[in-house]
Amino acid sequence: EVHLVESGGGLVQPGGSLKLSCAASGFSFSSFGMSWVRQAPGKDLEWVSIIDSGGVNAIYSDSVKGRFTISKDNAENRLYLQMNNLKPEDTAVYYCAKSPGWRERGQGTQVTVSS
Repeated sequence: EVHLVESGGGLVQPGGSLKLSCAASGFSFSSFGMSWVRQAPGKDLEWVSIIDSGGVNAIYSDSVKGRFTISKDNAENRLYLQMNNLKPEDTAVYYCAKSPGWRERGQGTQVTVSS
C-alpha cells in the first residue's frame, strides 16, 4: 500500500522560505516519478512540480518557477520541495503524489504565507 506523509509546513512571512518533506513507503520509490500539488482554500488542486524517477529532471509550473526546487532522495525514500521567496498566493495545503497523476497522495501539509 502506498503511504506518503508530508511535513515541514507552517506559517511564514512573505519573502520567507520553507522546505517540505515527503516520506514514502509501500512501493518502489526509485522506480516512480513524484509530484507536488497544492490546493488553496476554495480552489481546485494545482500541479506545482514533477521530478523523474531518478531525481534528475524536473519541471515546474510557471507560478513557482525560479522560486521552488523539487528534489528526490531515492536512498532515503524522500521527496523534498524547497520554497523560497514565498508569496501570499502560495498559501495552500501541499501534497506529494506518486506518478502517474495525483490520485495517490498524502494527507498534506499546510503552508500559510502571511505577514
